[in-house]
Amino acid sequence: MNKTDKTNDIATLKRVIFLAKPYYFTFWSSVVLSLLLAVVNAVRPVFVEKIIDIAIDNYNYNNILYYSIVLFALVFLAAFLRYLFIYISRTLGQSVVKDLRIKMFDHVLKLRLSYFDRTPIGTITTRTVNDIETVNNIFTQGLVQIVSDLATIAFILFFMFYNSTTLALASISSLPILIWASYIFKTKVKITFQNVRTKVSELNAFLQEHISGMKIVQVFGVEKQEYDKYKKINQGHTDANVNTIWYYSLFFPAVEILQATAVAVMIWLGSKYIINGNEDISVGLLASYVLWINMLYRPIRFLAERFNTVQMGLVAAERVFLLLDNDYKIENTGTVKDIKIKGDIEFKNLSFSYTPEKEILKNLNFSIKQGEILAIVGSTGSGKSTIINLLSKLYPLNKGEIIIDGLNINEYDIKFLRKQICTVLQDVFLFSGTIIDNIRLLDESISIEKIKETAKMIGADEFINKLPNNYNYEVMERGATLSLGQRQLISFMRALVYNPAILVLDEATSSVDTQTEAMVQEAINKMTLNRTSIIIAHRLSTIQNADKILVLKNGIIVEYGTKADLLKNKKDFYLLYNNQFDNKS
Repeated sequence: MNKTDKTNDIATLKRVIFLAKPYYFTFWSSVVLSLLLAVVNAVRPVFVEKIIDIAIDNYNYNNILYYSIVLFALVFLAAFLRYLFIYISRTLGQSVVKDLRIKMFDHVLKLRLSYFDRTPIGTITTRTVNDIETVNNIFTQGLVQIVSDLATIAFILFFMFYNSTTLALASISSLPILIWASYIFKTKVKITFQNVRTKVSELNAFLQEHISGMKIVQVFGVEKQEYDKYKKINQGHTDANVNTIWYYSLFFPAVEILQATAVAVMIWLGSKYIINGNEDISVGLLASYVLWINMLYRPIRFLAERFNTVQMGLVAAERVFLLLDNDYKIENTGTVKDIKIKGDIEFKNLSFSYTPEKEILKNLNFSIKQGEILAIVGSTGSGKSTIINLLSKLYPLNKGEIIIDGLNINEYDIKFLRKQICTVLQDVFLFSGTIIDNIRLLDESISIEKIKETAKMIGADEFINKLPNNYNYEVMERGATLSLGQRQLISFMRALVYNPAILVLDEATSSVDTQTEAMVQEAINKMTLNRTSIIIAHRLSTIQNADKILVLKNGIIVEYGTKADLLKNKKDFYLLYNNQFDNKS
């Protein structure tokens, strides 16, 4: 690790510790408990020595009973302190994780859509779930545990050298080799852990993609090919884990050998002193050193693993902080709200590009009056959906402006503005939950009566009342148990219950069959009545009632006017219209 990496790790570690600031008392309680636990554990062998040398040697049953009770009390106290330590340190970790997840999700909610356009969903999910859980390990299995282990080592070494420097030196005779072996183990296991995490990501990504796309796999009959791919990825995951197991299987037996060697050297040297009549060393003291050696080598053995846990936690924390530090958030500088929006819209000199290399919209100028219906048509990629994305401030404007009721959309409070503009998309997204939950999106201010009234208005109540539990019917993920038309009607209700001043329909009938289209079209006619509406459509049958039609081509307005005017011009719209309706006839 170079100097820059170390500096970054220290900065990240400080930031992680700062996350525990609201739990200051809990954090320091766990540290204090770790120190108390280290002292209690280190002092226990002293009473073993006293039982052997003072009580047993002198056949003093009272002393045996006394020291045994003290030893038992220390064991009980150590167990109680261990319980408190584990409970408090893990509670601390979970509390930090809870706060961090909430902070992360709140941040993600405020990011611009362009961030999600270029970032895979799996990456964001990994940051908010897996990486944050790994940060939790810094508190539960890393940082505080390291403090506990180092304190234990320090107190044990103090007692060992205080009682006998000779036996202490003999006891740590194999310690340099153990430290060297721990360093090698830490380095190698870190590499294998990183490899395991990479393979887990590959495995998860493959499963997520293929379970979501199972219909395609089965329709094209490629189960065997995909099965073989999965076997290969799974084998890579297994091999990565086996490599980790291999290092563990070498390291822990090596530690046992070094520990046994230390005990053997200490007993050999101590016994030699006892035989030669050295009164400073006794059988009880030898027994206490056997216990101290076992207690000393155990935390040293685990320190390598704990440092790896911290290191992996810091890597995960760095990823989390990288997302949290992303300031690519939606700017809400507008203050205008709580006014009645009429629905007059004007696009002035509007140009836009998602990336600097390619301009999507080029100097657009058009307007929609209150209550009018504007239809936008054009080939795929012409910029139709981009217009409505900009109207709802899902992306910041590059050049030009959009004006609603005489005010630039940047002057409106963003939440207020979006409640005035409801959009129904081609790809309807329904959440797991009841139909009611999907319509009001947990907004309790929208009554069930309002929902039922809206359903009757657009003709959705008929199919809903036929469902089990009616409006409390549990919608499966993405509405899989409902037809396309039913999902579309629910999305219409979702828009209408907010009674928006402006309604946007983005190819709302492109995925439904002709019979369902008639039902959906009837609902659209009711929804757009006396309401400023923008309809984007491939099927021109859905825009028969449009007041104006705007034709886009490569981000440029090539035609704009009434249906009759555009048909008279015999240009792009005329050709598109004839292609669709001539084919039908």
